[in-house]
Amino acid sequence: MRAFLKGLLAVVVGLVVGSAVNMGLILLGARVVPAPAGVDTTTSEGLAAAMPLLGPAHFVFPFLAHALGTFAGALLATWIVGRVSRVPAAVIGVLFLAGGIASCFMLPAPRWFEALDVVLAYLPFAWLGYRLGRRPA
Repeated sequence: MRAFLKGLLAVVVGLVVGSAVNMGLILLGARVVPAPAGVDTTTSEGLAAAMPLLGPAHFVFPFLAHALGTFAGALLATWIVGRVSRVPAAVIGVLFLAGGIASCFMLPAPRWFEALDVVLAYLPFAWLGYRLGRRPA
C-alpha cells in the first residue's frame, strides 16, 4: 500500500510540475514568436481562427512545451519513486498523450504538427525522463 501511495503521489506531483512547465513554455513562446497582428490567441475560437495564419515557427514552442512538460513530469515522478517502478513515468506519458490527442480534435492544427507532436512529444520524452531519473543500481 505504501508503494502505491508513493506512486500516486509521484504521478500527481509529476502532472502538476509537467503542466506548469508546459504552460510556462506556451507563455514564453507567445512572447518569442508572436502571433500575426490582429490575431487573438487568448481564446479557443481565436486560436482556431488564427491557425491558417500561423507558420512553422509558431509550432516550435507548443512542441517543446508538450515534450519538455512530459519530460519534467516523468523525471520528477521517477525521482520520487526511485528505481522501483517505471509506472509513474509511463502514466504521465500516457496522460499527457491523451491530452495531446484531445487537442487534435479541439484545435485545427496542421496535420504535420499533430502527427509530429503525438508521435514524438509524449511517450518518447516520458521514457527519456524515466531513463535519466533512475537512480543507479
